[in-house]
Amino acid sequence: MDEKIYKTMSGCGALNIAAGVVTIVTGVACGTLLIIGGAKLLAAKSKILY
Repeated sequence: MDEKIYKTMSGCGALNIAAGVVTIVTGVACGTLLIIGGAKLLAAKSKILY
């Protein structure tokens, strides 16, 4: 009984770690893309007409 609980908790912990890593990588990639996009907008600020 205790071994089943331990295996279940171990699997859940591994899944949570994997999901956390994926979330961090996605956040860093999105942040980088947003910074690059903002820099391009600032560089072309004089060409944009309102």
